[in-house]
Amino acid sequence: MGRFFCIGEDTEVIEGYGGNFDAEHRWFLPALKDCPGCRASWSDLGCSYPSVDLSSLAEQRLFENRPESFQELARLRELVRPLLPPGSPLPPGAELGPLTGKALGKFPSFSWFIASLVVNQGDLESLQEQGLTGLAGHPTALTARQKPVTDLVELEVLSRSSLHPACFPRNTLAPCSTCGRLALRRPDKPILDAASLPTDLDLFRLTNFSSLLIVTERFKDAVEALGLDGLTFAEVTSR
Repeated sequence: MGRFFCIGEDTEVIEGYGGNFDAEHRWFLPALKDCPGCRASWSDLGCSYPSVDLSSLAEQRLFENRPESFQELARLRELVRPLLPPGSPLPPGAELGPLTGKALGKFPSFSWFIASLVVNQGDLESLQEQGLTGLAGHPTALTARQKPVTDLVELEVLSRSSLHPACFPRNTLAPCSTCGRLALRRPDKPILDAASLPTDLDLFRLTNFSSLLIVTERFKDAVEALGLDGLTFAEVTSR
């Protein structure tokens, strides 16, 4: 099956460049307020779909970063679901459209905006030439000194695998049957569910912990061979 790695932010490298983003995605699926099933109010911090364009949607103004009832959230979710890649999760707070705002300073090959991965366009093309899959870059709406930033793109990272229940604390409750919320902190040692691992992607998110991004050994080897920076790699096991 091969080896898999959780990627993270190489803070020392990124601080050396001095770059940062003053930005947000153009649209949001609203956060959930008072789920009728579990009573929780929450939003996801991982899912982003930069390819989704709501500009032709009559109700696009309703897709803002604010809490809504479960009924309204469900209605808005169905309006945008056809625009997403098939099978993509749409949790409360999912971010939609291009990253919009300012890019300040210089950036390494890979940069992070919360759980979104931004990559230099030329470096992305180099990786794609290595035959890696799952690397779809989408233009941002970032500006620098009032000029469009054209050398940075955001990767749309699909959700295709999950954490194995063995790395959940014993007292972890089942996901809410209404809103799907799983009250789970990031495990110290993530374990992947082997049966859920994709065979056609070298980069993907976890469906039950979307802020965790996983890559194959092929991805790691290509990044290192090309001398790209901005990422750390921690091997994860599966069962």
